[in-house]
Parts: sequence; C-alpha cells; structure tokens
Amino acid sequence: MTEAILLVGGKGTRLRPLTVHTPKPMVPAAGVPFLTHQLARARAAGVEHIVLATSYLAEVFEPYFGDGSELGLHLEYVTEDEPLGTGGAIRNVASRLRSGPDEPVLIFNGDILTGLDIEALVSTHRSSGADVSLHLTRVEDPRAFGLVPTDSTGRVTAFLEKPQTPEEIVTDQINAGAYVFRRSVIDTIPAGRPVSVERETFPGLLSSGAHLQGMVDSTYWLDLGTPQAFVRGSADLVMGRAPSPAVPGRCGDRLVLPTASVATDAKLTGGTVVGDGAVVGEGARIDGSAVLTGAVIGAGAVISDSLIGAGARIGDRTVVSGAVVGDGATVGADNELQDGVRVWCGASIPDAAIRFSSDQ
Repeated sequence: MTEAILLVGGKGTRLRPLTVHTPKPMVPAAGVPFLTHQLARARAAGVEHIVLATSYLAEVFEPYFGDGSELGLHLEYVTEDEPLGTGGAIRNVASRLRSGPDEPVLIFNGDILTGLDIEALVSTHRSSGADVSLHLTRVEDPRAFGLVPTDSTGRVTAFLEKPQTPEEIVTDQINAGAYVFRRSVIDTIPAGRPVSVERETFPGLLSSGAHLQGMVDSTYWLDLGTPQAFVRGSADLVMGRAPSPAVPGRCGDRLVLPTASVATDAKLTGGTVVGDGAVVGEGARIDGSAVLTGAVIGAGAVISDSLIGAGARIGDRTVVSGAVVGDGATVGADNELQDGVRVWCGASIPDAAIRFSSDQ
C-alpha cells in the first residue's frame, strides 16, 4: 500500500472558536501542526501519495505542507464546493488516486489521534480478502458511539446506532475512524452528493454481501473534537503515550521549542509544550498545557490542562485550569479561570476581575 486519503474538516469546526486565527488542524500539537503527526505516521507505514480531502479553510494547508516533499510524501489537495460527508469526500477525490482496482487505499480522519498499527491493518485487509477493513477500538462506555459487532473471525456483522438502553449495548467495539478500502469499492460510492460512510456506505455494503473486516487495535486512541481532548492529545504526544515520529524533540514532561524563553525556576510538567517565541515568567507552574507561539505567562502564574493561544498574555499570579485562552487575548494579574472557561481571541480581562475560590 502506497496511497491514502486524509479527511480534513467536517467535525474539525467544533474547535474553531478556540483560536480563530489558527484553524484546528494547524493548531500546534506537540510543537507542530496536528496534521504533521498524521502525515508522518502514514509515511512511516509506507504511504507515499496522500490526497487531502478538505471541506473548510482549505487554503491554509497547501501553503504550509506544499507538495509534501519535506515529509517524503507527494500531497494533493481537493476541496469540496459543498460539504459531502465522509463518504462523499472519499468519492470526491477518487480521480486523484493511482491505485489499481484491487489495491488497498488507506483512509484516515484528521480529527483522530491514534497509535494504530497501520501496517497491521493493511495486512489484515490483504489476508482476509476484505472489500473494506476497519480499525475498531474498545471503549469503556460505548453509549456515545455507534457500535460495530464482529464474529469470531473479525468479520463485521452489523453497524448499530448509539445504544439507548443497556440491552442495546451488544459490544464495546466502535469505529475508530481509519479504514482500508479496495480501490474499486470507492467508485461504488455515489458521486456529487453528501454520503456518510457510517450510515450509508458501510451498511449498504454489508447488506449487499460485501466483506467488511474489523481489526481491533486497543492502542492509544483519542477523538480531538473538544479543546480538552486537543490539549490532552498534545501532552500525550510529548510524553510518548501517543506515538509520532514528528515530535520535534525527546519525549518527556516538557517540550520547549528553540526560541522560547523559560525562567530557570519555572516548573513545566505533564507534557507541557511552550511554543516558539513564548515567554514563561519566574516561578510559573504549567502542567499538561499547550502555550502557543508568542504567548506570555506571567511570574507566579499557574496553568493546568489549558490551551493558551498564540500571542496571548497571562498576568502574574493568575490561575488558569481547564480553560482555553484565544489568540491575542489578555488575562490580567490575579485572576482565576476555571474548568470550561473560554476567552475569545483578542479579549481583555483586567487585573483581579474574576475569581472562583471562596473568600474564606
């Protein structure tokens, strides 16, 4: 297998408000745009040609990644005029594929961070003779997901909607968002209209007698559809929990990019990333957070599980926990921002304006 489709967009809009100047797939995760990790992992698995199927803000990708040669890839870009869904997006780029009708094509989702063994998925696809092979993962609570039961050989037997009752939870296996398609199967997806692979393509193939094979791989898997998940994913990349050859440094408790400035007594833990040109002041403590390019963290500030946008400023002694501070925002000294707070890009909060702790 030397070819892949990367689906970018769609669900990614869920994260756009957190840093509106930096669309989600380009927000740095562990020091580089998130898509870099996706592309690098595919290249490490032997993929050489990738078509990026984009549906929004597509103009940001090609100027950054170009033809892909710096990653050892050949990249092409196809943008939908109107949203086509996952299946429609796959069909929309079919003309750019070079594979023969029986050759495998990897398809993966730009919103998923995973440790999937891509080569094992392709091997499973080849050995089973499947028309489509799916990466499945097990989750502790499957109620928020559609279920994908399989038989004793791993062959998919059904695609079930999100369970509403305990009796409907017949498996803990869910679709993990990576597939290998037989090239000819892609051409059977209807062209020119929205199509969901989960609700239309896969159930339709199953009902027609096609062979859909599931491979359960319970390594690292995270849907990055929320700011909290994105911050966690970045930290897990830095700490090596989520594997990627694109992390620009050794795995560990912290990743400080070359032009950042961190005070000698500042403490960075939990996979914290400090971006280029960012400044971390004396006595600051940052845990499991991403501090993007040019941001400034004041002396004695305490940041945990948070995303601090590019050029944002956090005042002295301010506490930020489980929050998102947008690009260019300013949070003055002696504030407390707690779980779930979103500070819009360019907003300004004066000194000692917000607190959550009691007066006791």
